[in-house]
Amino acid sequence: MTLNIGVIGTGAIGQDHIRRLTQTLRGSRVVAVTDINLEQAAKVVAEQRLTAELYPDGHALIASSQVQAVVVTSWGPSHEEYVLAAIAAGKPVFCEKPLAVSAQGCQRIVEAEMAHGRRLVQVGFMRPYDAGYRQLKAILDSHRIGTPLMVHAAHRNPTVAANYTTAMAITDTLIHEINVLAWLLDDQYVSAQVVFPRRTSQAREPLRDPQIVLLETAKGVRIDVEVFVNCRYGYDIQCEVVGEEGIARLPEPSAVQLRSEARRSTEILMDWKDRFIAAYDVELQAFVDDLATGALSGPSAWDGYLAAVTADACVQAQQQAAVIPISLPERPSFYAPIQASKKNIYTKND
Repeated sequence: MTLNIGVIGTGAIGQDHIRRLTQTLRGSRVVAVTDINLEQAAKVVAEQRLTAELYPDGHALIASSQVQAVVVTSWGPSHEEYVLAAIAAGKPVFCEKPLAVSAQGCQRIVEAEMAHGRRLVQVGFMRPYDAGYRQLKAILDSHRIGTPLMVHAAHRNPTVAANYTTAMAITDTLIHEINVLAWLLDDQYVSAQVVFPRRTSQAREPLRDPQIVLLETAKGVRIDVEVFVNCRYGYDIQCEVVGEEGIARLPEPSAVQLRSEARRSTEILMDWKDRFIAAYDVELQAFVDDLATGALSGPSAWDGYLAAVTADACVQAQQQAAVIPISLPERPSFYAPIQASKKNIYTKND
């Protein structure tokens, strides 16, 4: 049984997902492609030797009877439009972050999906599919370190593009920690604060870098996340959970230890795509498998909404230099964790 997928957006992540869906994963094939730049889309179809039809726009692709599920990897401000269109068509949709560029947009998606009556949306938060984070989650769930009290985390990039802004440290970078830490702790946030240490000379004006985000959860866990996007030395993701009876730390990516030139050293990755490449494979395979067995179980539209509300509070905290309360509604039962059923929710088409 093969799932026919249409991909909207053929930029870097779109091309990578097309490659993954056609060459790496099982149970799927890309049958439709579009991009705001149709020449770019045609080039990708040719380069990846796809037997896929080129569509004039995302709406035409979603409407196609050949497309059973949609992957949205287009420009962020277009995500809400295409996700809502997929819901209206009753087609499952995997949407890269952001789900929408505002909390209100995410809320509209949540409302549309609930009105439809079945989960159709998965958001591209890949951290919960990373092997290291899953090991850490298993430790926490087993209570081997007791009740979590504090989390110390860091998100460091060697450098960022010239158009990267202070707010993007939240909306493009911290957004992954916002999602994965709530998942790890099975908790949600109640306040946010941002403080700025001494500014690195490596940051282009007017970017303020580094920054430290302080979050408090409903259960009283205190979280500090260092966001440092001009650290120069590598791409470095750290997470340490301090519990009542022990400490659990995210494992480092596997790397060969080298003894050479009177030194013992271990290489540090420089690219986020290398750090989480396996997690991207696992999350998209899970999306395909869930559709085959009956129900989506990955990061939901509700998770996208909670991340957007929290990110908005963090940006406000940047601007106001104050502790900003975060008011989140209770998670609807519609979005309670579920086990995939045996019922197939897309039509077989081999």
